[in-house]
Amino acid sequence: MKRFHVHLHVGDLSASVAFYSKMFAQPPIRLEADYAKWHIEDPRLNFAISTRGSEPGVDHLGFQTDTDEELAELKARAQAADMALLDEGETACCYARSDKHWLTDPDGVAWEQFRTLGSIPTFGQPRQQEAAACCAAPAPAGRSCC
Repeated sequence: MKRFHVHLHVGDLSASVAFYSKMFAQPPIRLEADYAKWHIEDPRLNFAISTRGSEPGVDHLGFQTDTDEELAELKARAQAADMALLDEGETACCYARSDKHWLTDPDGVAWEQFRTLGSIPTFGQPRQQEAAACCAAPAPAGRSCC
């Protein structure tokens, strides 16, 4: 089963953690000095916030899958629609190891499609091509793809 994913940049992590913990009626499942993440079951949502962006707002949207087959299905849909796709494969980002790929919509909104493979103790490894972070087109100004 898939889980919708939203990643926001926030100006004050502590204030945002307090707000979202009250809104979701639960604490984050992962809390770091620069990052927090909740898994909500109804509706199924992977909601993450971080202080790594240059300005507050939506960083990217996405879908987290539970299986390799679901991820392959999402990738096949994108390829069949001739969407520009950046396949990162297995990578380390956002305190997790994941198998992922990225799409960019016509307005430059980044979409991440991924399967989490495990947890790591750091935010992740630097990207080799930061200028084209999400897909064939550069990410919107001030946005990352993690």
